[in-house]
Amino acid sequence: MMEPSRKIKSEQLEKRRPVRVFLQGLAKIAFWLLTDLEIEGQENFPEEGPLLVVGNHFSMVDIAAFVRAAPYPMEFIGGAVFANAPKFMAVFPRMWGYLPVFRGTGSHFALREAEKVLKRQGVLAIYPEGGSHARMLRPARPGTAFLAARTQARVLPIGLIGMDEVFEKLGKFKRAKVKIRIGKPIGPFEVTEKGTKRREKLEQIGVTIMQRIADLIPPEKHGFLSDDPELRAQVVEYPWEDKPEGEVEGMNVR
Repeated sequence: MMEPSRKIKSEQLEKRRPVRVFLQGLAKIAFWLLTDLEIEGQENFPEEGPLLVVGNHFSMVDIAAFVRAAPYPMEFIGGAVFANAPKFMAVFPRMWGYLPVFRGTGSHFALREAEKVLKRQGVLAIYPEGGSHARMLRPARPGTAFLAARTQARVLPIGLIGMDEVFEKLGKFKRAKVKIRIGKPIGPFEVTEKGTKRREKLEQIGVTIMQRIADLIPPEKHGFLSDDPELRAQVVEYPWEDKPEGEVEGMNVR
């Protein structure tokens, strides 16, 4: 495993290094035993931060996939409540340690802490769609573009393929064929506009990030970026747009 650069630092990194190294080893074993895994582009991981690692999010397995693919432990920002996930899956993110986001509330504390990680030249993993509530791409939530612009961090896009089939295949005593495709870093992004123009620029950055992720996954998963209007019509809306997390009916919230 490549040693993290001295420039990749965070308050959590040293404190949690032993458990994170253990979990990275566990992720390697789990993917070897339970899936047929292919990793492409691992050399695209920069040796230095600040870096935002982003990817599509169709399954809780995506978190383990990032841990498996990365050459160094990194920080995560993600949902405080694990919606649509088996109960046991919540154990591992909490062991790793992450910045919890209560979706639908603005999550100002988590964003401030994430900004500190990046300004210390750290590496932060984030799923721009804001949840694994669908199996095709949805528009990015504003947080990723905000962090990229505020910190001048480069953005590393990752395409995760087949992760949403892992549990389904295991239920049939089969190993899912999965792939982690790591693209080239993009950015840094700069936003100098104010007010409405600033929001529009951040939205454009979000679209650019999602386009880079789309380039790494099959066309039938492109969702809101698809050339097929029928696929675009199937895109699931953000469940927490009008209700804070934990108040959305029909969600398996634990």
